[in-house]
Amino acid sequence: MAEELGLAGRIGEDRAMVTFSLQAQPTDAAEWIDLARRAEEIGFAALYVADHPGSCAAPFVALAAAAAVTSRIRLGSYVSNAGVREPILLATDVATLDVVSGGRAVLGLGAGHTPAEWAAVGRVRPDVRGRVDHCIEVAERTRAILAGDGLTKPRPVQEPVPLLIGGANSRLLRWAADHADLIGLSGLGRTLADGHSHETRWAGDQIDTQVALCGDTPTEALVQRFEITDDAGRAYAEWATEMEEKEADLVAAPFVFAGTHDEIVAKLREVERRWGITRFAVRLPAIEAIPAILAAYK
Repeated sequence: MAEELGLAGRIGEDRAMVTFSLQAQPTDAAEWIDLARRAEEIGFAALYVADHPGSCAAPFVALAAAAAVTSRIRLGSYVSNAGVREPILLATDVATLDVVSGGRAVLGLGAGHTPAEWAAVGRVRPDVRGRVDHCIEVAERTRAILAGDGLTKPRPVQEPVPLLIGGANSRLLRWAADHADLIGLSGLGRTLADGHSHETRWAGDQIDTQVALCGDTPTEALVQRFEITDDAGRAYAEWATEMEEKEADLVAAPFVFAGTHDEIVAKLREVERRWGITRFAVRLPAIEAIPAILAAYK
């Protein structure tokens, strides 16, 4: 499945290819279509849309529009909140996306950290264990439906549809290591009082633990900050103050990047050396820099 996800491949004889996915949101029809085409032309492995009902676009509608103007790039939610998505509806959306994209859908799921989303569907957000239990249950049931247990039409093109699990909870990562095709690491921990922000887990030993829990399952780091600058020290220092993290940890972490193109390429290679991570999901501010970074690996 790693091959099919565009996660495998080598540049030269001894270096794995760096792979980028793009997480974005549609705000205008023409701009969204142009973005999907451009992301594919640049060489992004996947186009992801966040799934926060009530505060962002419906991911599968947006991804279906992107499917119509692309032919290679993979398409998925990053990630759907298992707490507010019923498995039969989620499976139907993913299967339909897989059909209209010619077999390029990715099923992205997370445990659901935002209390307002649970409340919007009349549910009380469980504790961490309860959310992880529910996420695993939804993932297993959705996969079973996609495999034919309760879904007669549409049938997905892929068998199975690749499963991406996003999160940082230790038990969820252990489960994903055995059942998912890709694990999205965000380095984010406990949800803060605003219901949206998180504590960060970006110290080296914390990342070591997360990566170890993923076993041999491919991992993809969700990049939270990205800046092309001649003064990387300033950017890391500002982010460290804002996030109450050690600057040295941010300089090393795979979730934030600052510097010139050459400095960022050097960091990508160091992240690969230390953690084996060569897959990164970035947001729109990074898109202009990606062509040059990809070229540096050729």
